[in-house]
Amino acid sequence: MYKLLNHWYKLSLVKRIIIGLIIGIILGVTMPDAAQPITIFGALFVGALKAIAPMLVFFLVASAISQHKKGQQTNMKSVIVLYLLGTFSAALVAVVASFIFPVTLTLGAGAEDVTAPGGVVEVLKALLLNVVDNPVKALYNANYIGILSWALMLGFTLKNAAASTKLMLSNVSDALTEMVRIVIAFAPLGIMGLVFDVIATSGIGVLLGYGKLLAVLIGCMLFVALIINPLIVYIYIRSNPFPLVFRCLRESGITAFFTRSSAANIPVNMTLCDDLGLDRDTYSVSIPLGATINMAGAAVTISVLTLAAVNTLGIPVDFGTAFILSILAAVSACGASGVAGGSLLLIPLAASLFGIPNDVAMQIVGVGFIIGVLQDSFETALNSSTDVLFTATAEFAKRRKEGIKA
Repeated sequence: MYKLLNHWYKLSLVKRIIIGLIIGIILGVTMPDAAQPITIFGALFVGALKAIAPMLVFFLVASAISQHKKGQQTNMKSVIVLYLLGTFSAALVAVVASFIFPVTLTLGAGAEDVTAPGGVVEVLKALLLNVVDNPVKALYNANYIGILSWALMLGFTLKNAAASTKLMLSNVSDALTEMVRIVIAFAPLGIMGLVFDVIATSGIGVLLGYGKLLAVLIGCMLFVALIINPLIVYIYIRSNPFPLVFRCLRESGITAFFTRSSAANIPVNMTLCDDLGLDRDTYSVSIPLGATINMAGAAVTISVLTLAAVNTLGIPVDFGTAFILSILAAVSACGASGVAGGSLLLIPLAASLFGIPNDVAMQIVGVGFIIGVLQDSFETALNSSTDVLFTATAEFAKRRKEGIKA
């Protein structure tokens, strides 16, 4: 038994996760009822990540800001530009793909019990109110905009504090980082439970009726992940982008795919940034910020499903209006975290651009909930892995300009 465990821990974490993934698929297909207890592993894994992430972000950001030396440069401006560029590019890809492969749907009842925001102003207002949320409430509800704002304020006010106070903050953030590593070591069991739960409870059959819609959605996200993002990265770092792209997809995207939670993936992303040797002052802020505003996957979902509604109702759309939709989808996606329900509930907002009634748009939201098993998984994997990708890209580009080998 000891030898078996020794061999197991000698494998890389990614290989162990893949083994857990395969076991989960086999059990989900062959014994969905008998193996039901293993779903607890998935629930525990996601619960632990979600529990530790708010505290990790708060102390990492506060510690990094309090110890930041005057004149020391970070890459936050470049990272934010990359986030916005990536989100808009994804929305544009989705609009073009929807023109090339138009999708129509059979509308039915669904999503009657949820309320969509009334406009972009409402989305942005919710986002701004989250900035000044009660700090304890922000930590409890995992409101990362609020957590970031209060952590930044605490960090700035502690800049002139005693060295012992800063050391305490640093020690707490280091301890939380180590706790995250312990939780991530259980990722193979967690992924096994999560993938089993998806296959055993939802199956694949329920998704077959929406094959074309899923093909366009997933195709757009894969195109962004494997073509658009590598192109953006190459423009910045001027070297082969695919090793970095594939590493981010492998080490961040896989866990995000199965947890379906950007918040739960924050600790995974911070560990990956540390492994890549990135500047802690930058990634301690850019990763939680990315989980809030870097929403390429959400921009794809909003654009594709909105244009599906447009095609279903036979509404003519010119390219100018579609381009405006790209901008609206990108802005809405950046504010998705300020709305309960995420990207799907922002579809009526985008649909209003074409005069689509709210009750019809909410039926499209209902379709989104049905295909959410795959749509949300791919969306989260793209969103979360891109947080690390663009943070690393900004830093590697800076090193290239300074003549430092990345």
